[in-house]
Amino acid sequence: MQSLVAALASCAEGPLQLKARDFLMGLSRDELQFIAEFLGASILESDERCRCSREQLAQQIAEFQRARARTALEPPSDQDHKMILLLEFLCRSGLQRIPAPVRAWRA
Repeated sequence: MQSLVAALASCAEGPLQLKARDFLMGLSRDELQFIAEFLGASILESDERCRCSREQLAQQIAEFQRARARTALEPPSDQDHKMILLLEFLCRSGLQRIPAPVRAWRA
């Protein structure tokens, strides 16, 4: 789990890496994996990045979750919780330049 925390924290912008790491240390393995899935799908989706507002990020996360929900087995309340944690991580780590990874989850 430490390696997943380190990998995710390293994605944060330089001065925010320690803050991101501290945030990630309080998350469960499942929550960390959800964040890693979003970031991984974002990397696969596009190399084009644009600065997003918190509201735009929330919309992208919701799109990702709708696409992911077709194969996810966790209850909806758990999914909502993970979406909130993902949004917090993206904002705290300076990663507002993430493309929406919707197509990466479509079959």
